[in-house]
Amino acid sequence: MSSPLNFHLEQYDGPLDLLLDLIRKQQIDIKDIPIATITQQYLEYMDKAREMDIDLGAEFVYMAATLIHIKSKMLLPRDPALETEGDAAEDPRQELVDRLLEHERFKNAAEMLQQKRLIEENVWSNPQIKAFVSEDDDPGVTATLFDLVKAFGEVLERIRNRPIYEVESSDVTVGDMILYLRGQFLNIAPQEPVFILRVIEQQRTRRSMIALFLAVLEMIRMQAVVVTQKDLFGEIALQRHARFDEVFASEQPMAAIEKDYN
Repeated sequence: MSSPLNFHLEQYDGPLDLLLDLIRKQQIDIKDIPIATITQQYLEYMDKAREMDIDLGAEFVYMAATLIHIKSKMLLPRDPALETEGDAAEDPRQELVDRLLEHERFKNAAEMLQQKRLIEENVWSNPQIKAFVSEDDDPGVTATLFDLVKAFGEVLERIRNRPIYEVESSDVTVGDMILYLRGQFLNIAPQEPVFILRVIEQQRTRRSMIALFLAVLEMIRMQAVVVTQKDLFGEIALQRHARFDEVFASEQPMAAIEKDYN
């Protein structure tokens, strides 16, 4: 087992950030977490934080209780009655693993957006560009990825109290959603937009909403689509990029995406 982590008491946005840091720094397989070791290191971090009068939110305490609960469930012997019924043993860590993977995907997306913002801040525009633009041209208002992320957060907030039907047999992947969005574009004229927030709200499960949003980010990264907004504070839409057909001409990008999210 790896040696205890050398804590520098870095500031984390939440307990999932702390757990991810513990796991990644020690190159632990996130799908096979040594829960006893991680729980011990998590509690050590909390103890050192208290010694230094660092205020940790209630979510850190709740996660500590969750880890201890998972640890205790893993120590309990398997019920023989369940084994005779042929039921597959449920891994007590699975729910935590799913949350960590989902959190990591959003964290990676946020880092990508931060890098884009830094690039945009260091790009100078040409003040003479107006001389080359026709007065009849109407490029509209261009939305950014930040606008898209904010809008997606608002959608999740709106559907918080809406009944969501989780269908366990329906395992929707990011790759599936990319193909679904591609189909949406193929069913309309090349210049027509897809109002992505409407499509997201039509999904029946939270998992499919998140998979669809990640699919949008991947399609933007591959330069298959661009984010548009015709009017200021108007509805955000997606339109085909000039490389739309080129992106989907090869199966390699899709295969790489499926590998990344598995």
